Amino acid sequence: MAIPANNRRQFLKKSGLLAGGATFGMPAFVRGQNLNSKIQVACIGVGGKGDSDTRNAAKCGGQIVGLCDVDRGTLGQMGKVFGDAQQFTDFREMLTKLGDKIDAVTISTPDHVHGVAGIMAMQMGKHVYCQKPLTQTVWESRTMRNLAVEKKLATQMGNQGSASDGLRRSVEIIQSGVIGKPLELHVWTNRPVWAQGYDRPRSVDAVPASLDWESWVGPAKMRPYKDGIYHTFQWRGWNEFGTGALGDMACHTVNMPFRALKLGYPTKIECEMASRIYDETYPLTSRVRFEFPERDGLPPLKFWWYDGNPQQTFDPIRPKTDVVHEVIDLKGGKLPGSGAIIIGEKGKLFSEDDYGQDFFVKLNDEKGYRPAKDHPACQGVPESIPRSPGHEQEWFDMMNGGAPAYSNFEIAAYLNEVILLGCIAQRVGEGHPIEWDGPNMKSPSSARATELVKRDYREGWAPKV
Repeated sequence: MAIPANNRRQFLKKSGLLAGGATFGMPAFVRGQNLNSKIQVACIGVGGKGDSDTRNAAKCGGQIVGLCDVDRGTLGQMGKVFGDAQQFTDFREMLTKLGDKIDAVTISTPDHVHGVAGIMAMQMGKHVYCQKPLTQTVWESRTMRNLAVEKKLATQMGNQGSASDGLRRSVEIIQSGVIGKPLELHVWTNRPVWAQGYDRPRSVDAVPASLDWESWVGPAKMRPYKDGIYHTFQWRGWNEFGTGALGDMACHTVNMPFRALKLGYPTKIECEMASRIYDETYPLTSRVRFEFPERDGLPPLKFWWYDGNPQQTFDPIRPKTDVVHEVIDLKGGKLPGSGAIIIGEKGKLFSEDDYGQDFFVKLNDEKGYRPAKDHPACQGVPESIPRSPGHEQEWFDMMNGGAPAYSNFEIAAYLNEVILLGCIAQRVGEGHPIEWDGPNMKSPSSARATELVKRDYREGWAPKV
């Protein structure tokens, strides 16, 4: 499922300046339904982030008709809120049984289930709101992107910073040329805040009566249950279930620069440094380099990703001092836990939080950063990107014939695919550069990287594509 070169060029043109960048027109719901009827929503995963995703769908006007969660306790609690909704522990059963009664689906599960649930729902013609990262594998991401376009579905990935005025303003300022043509990107995070960097425990615990372990493991290889190791939350650090710090946070922190710098596909990725690489979990700290070619009039660019928790017993890998010293001065002598710096020919832009709301600009002849809203070079830049009515509301508006959601899958799946290449580099290991053929989803230099594009699905769970 390669993306033709002309589609990539369309993406590069549209990713920053249009409300959603989508080219596929009115979603299917509008063509077949009465605009005055409520959108019927089924929710897959209703605990944690799924709790707010389910409630937000209802606040936006959706009628919750189905609830699915592998934890019967969590399912029962949400069932008290939406008493008319049918309850399930297996999303396949819910989608099959409710069928035409569903217009839209929210997906708020561990990463490894996003793709299989999303692909099934989209093949049924359902509009999808899916938490970040959109999928766990490159192949799933490409498949969902293509299905969204093919079936003209309303879609949105759950990287809420997409709706912030600050993120959209950053894109406008960078693309206006305030800091000149971009040359480097540096992004760091204080994740992981969950356990990773160890081997699988040998001991086994009994599966709690409230947990459908078969459905929790889903498309991954079956393994014994161990209390506190996978469910809940700790799954993020495991290769089989999560995407580590990079998959968890880059859909937020790289979202703004991805759009502003029109990144497209990298041609090379390498895990330059890492703590010990374990067979089944992501490293505790790492530095990953992505190299992007010339694109849409912009010069080649290198992007470095840094992860690691400063609260651990080691110093996490971070950008060199010459990259961040002005940020350290700005923040009173300490580097923030997360941030992004774009280095251009004429200056730098620093985004200080995960969602891109607050950002600062420093031109080459200036000593330090100042808030972009107060910087003379930024004040004349026109507002060219429509502001958001709310992240979830954008999805509902799209279903009702409005503008494409800003993080619809035509863009979100592209961003997600690039991020997952970094996860592949972490798994391939330190010091093994990967040449990358983006349109064809393969590496001419690393058979292992190509192998990791698609997972080996457990029997009964493979998407029927």
